[in-house]
Amino acid sequence: MKSIYFVGTYNPIMCGIADYTKFITRKMPADKWRVISFDLANFKGRLAKMNGTPADHVWYGIPSFEHFSAPNLLEGLHQLGTESEDAALWFQHEDGIWRNDQKFISMLRQLDIPKIVTFHTIHFQSYETPSGLRKKQHEFLRKLLPEVDAITVFSNGVYRAVTSAFPQYCDKVHILKHGIPLHPEVSALTRQEARHKLNDFLIYESDLDQVTKESLQRQRTLLNQDNFIVGETGFLCPGKQSELLYSLRDVLTDMLPHRKIIALRIGAPRDSFQMSYANKLKREQDGIDKLLLETCLPEDMLRVAQRAFDINFYWPEFCTQSGILAHAIGAGSLIAGRDMEGSGEMLKEAGAISGKSLETVISGIASLINNPEVGQAMEEQALKYAAKLSWENQARQHWEIATKLSHECTESIGDSDLTRLLGNISRGYAVAG
Repeated sequence: MKSIYFVGTYNPIMCGIADYTKFITRKMPADKWRVISFDLANFKGRLAKMNGTPADHVWYGIPSFEHFSAPNLLEGLHQLGTESEDAALWFQHEDGIWRNDQKFISMLRQLDIPKIVTFHTIHFQSYETPSGLRKKQHEFLRKLLPEVDAITVFSNGVYRAVTSAFPQYCDKVHILKHGIPLHPEVSALTRQEARHKLNDFLIYESDLDQVTKESLQRQRTLLNQDNFIVGETGFLCPGKQSELLYSLRDVLTDMLPHRKIIALRIGAPRDSFQMSYANKLKREQDGIDKLLLETCLPEDMLRVAQRAFDINFYWPEFCTQSGILAHAIGAGSLIAGRDMEGSGEMLKEAGAISGKSLETVISGIASLINNPEVGQAMEEQALKYAAKLSWENQARQHWEIATKLSHECTESIGDSDLTRLLGNISRGYAVAG
């Protein structure tokens, strides 16, 4: 095998899975990866500016989420200069990207190439089946597992659910934890330094309206050290349930009347559906203690914001996994969130405040406010977890799985960047099965 071909969304498409693939490929030798992605001209989602993606590494040729086929992917291999016997195809899967399950399975069946699928959104705490999988996911996996060489999942909970439902395919199921992007330049900032950087960006560089900028400056929302800020970033998606941020602030204020607590939501709607939700949040904010700053932060400033908050709040409707959590952990940020499914597993392993009920999380945040020294230990545990699951380590595991499936001996690759990349994998997060 000469290259892994990652198949799915990719930069400049703006979504978590595009970012996921970007972080993997950044840590792989340039000659060992390629990407087959969607035709940007027909892509209906949000696009960012191109930022130097090598043209000979990415083929934007899959027509759409609804129109894809095996011949289409083989054309991508051809366009990128690789014969099928020299490649392994690695699909990133979630319902929003591959919207026709049967068509996806038929496509896999027609590809006589090593095939791996990473599942981003499998549930394992559903009551629909004994295993914890949802019925639709159980049926999908029943048909898909015979057609692939391997699947990877992000959590122990999903691994147990899939292998209990399909013990005959347990050798095909691997745990490959969600990678953590390290942001040492951000984690090195004190919280006050991060607040100053965020404040300067919002007032002098962001696209916020002038009235909002003047209000931030006048109230010293970010600069007043006595303010305890509970914050949240990212697109204004209804499924994130950001309105709970304001309710949480009110409860904390009742519990701790001596503290000034600010609920700060920063983000922008991605489409018309999210615009309606943004308008709802606007009606619920008061511009003083409960704030919505409707702006899209650039990637580097997003991490600074996460570091600037005294606590990052996370309580989405579904918690299969989260790139936003991964970035916050890699920035050394404090997090309080929902103990549910894969994200709950990540929160607990990273030492964050977590709970199955909002009351439990509120109690944890109140305890942190009263005992700020606890935050230092939380930050240290988060950064240890981030180092363990760095994208460099996770890229190693991608290559090892693909190489094993391609029946190629790693020792024959020789002295190159790949030798360093392979290394000794931490067995605690190595391939399961």
